[in-house]
Amino acid sequence: MIYNLGTMSEEVEYEQVDINSFFGEQETPLSVEETVDVFTERQKNLISEYIPLISQFDKERSEIFSKRIDDLEKLGSAVALFPSLLERHDIAGGVRTPSLLIESLIKHQNYGDSTLQLPSKAVLGKGLLIAKMHTFSSLSKYIKHFEKIEQKKREYYAKAFEMETISSMFSLLVEDVYLNLIQDDSQPMEFRREWAFSLLLLWEHWNDQTVETVAPVLQNVWTARRRLAPAFGTMMGSSELLLISMQMDEQWISFIKTELGQDGVSQAMEEFLFGISYEQIESLRTILKTKGITAIGRDEVSKFLGEHVKADAGLDYRDFYTMYTIRRDNARSRTRLHLNGPHKTLEDYFIQFVTKQNKEKQNNDAFAKV
Repeated sequence: MIYNLGTMSEEVEYEQVDINSFFGEQETPLSVEETVDVFTERQKNLISEYIPLISQFDKERSEIFSKRIDDLEKLGSAVALFPSLLERHDIAGGVRTPSLLIESLIKHQNYGDSTLQLPSKAVLGKGLLIAKMHTFSSLSKYIKHFEKIEQKKREYYAKAFEMETISSMFSLLVEDVYLNLIQDDSQPMEFRREWAFSLLLLWEHWNDQTVETVAPVLQNVWTARRRLAPAFGTMMGSSELLLISMQMDEQWISFIKTELGQDGVSQAMEEFLFGISYEQIESLRTILKTKGITAIGRDEVSKFLGEHVKADAGLDYRDFYTMYTIRRDNARSRTRLHLNGPHKTLEDYFIQFVTKQNKEKQNNDAFAKV
């Protein structure tokens, strides 16, 4: 099964209006049945095929999996009881509307952890997403080594649930990126509001068009970087980047051509490629130059830096997210302390580029219709 998360829908021209106009004075609550949607149609189909298949050979295990799916649906029902982020509500602190939430997200400038600033539904939904992720990962790992089922079916379902796990991981990652970009006051206000509204949609459904567009590209870049052997000498990674780009789609190639000339983007790209921080890259570059060494392998990085570093990582979704969070936290620290190096991650820069490209396309399409 290939990783096909779908494509973005065709852009249409629309007139900008105040989002408050969509909400009346009184809240019209939706029933739980209307709002609960823990699994996508694709996931429902996979589960409905998977559980009976396992039950034929391991009834006890299939019952355990069925119980976990049921628990996730109950958790989803509980999350759905909390007020929608896309509706007007009268709450203890006053009236809450989507537009007020958007403005609050934009105005909240704090380098610390923002968990207590987020809506309850966003935090609870995130917990549900993580529980789903672990469940899908377990389903994938179990059938992969279950020899009572024919190999072709094992491979199909293992890959299918692995991709669902990865897709969920990218939803977590995109949430982080939106929060980073929303708080960047160097960005156009229309972009920041767009990212904030996309964040509300993500929190409401934990499904996002940007995830569907960006996830396959970043997943392919991550997979490709592991197959390459970066030359830890010049530390430029130009040959590796060229090889990676040859395997990517037009959007990624366009990103490389137009954005890589910026220091922050090229530095973030090096961190992504080499798996170590900007500071470690600079230190290693100086050490190798002083010693007159042209290149070393990944397994030698720790020795030359004099500290243990994980320059390599597997294809596991947790490795990807862990490495991302390290780069994210380092970028935030540089911003706070006004230090040299990238102040955003590669993922930040890429999603920022995708947003800009989509906006330009939208404007060009609107101009062509005039």
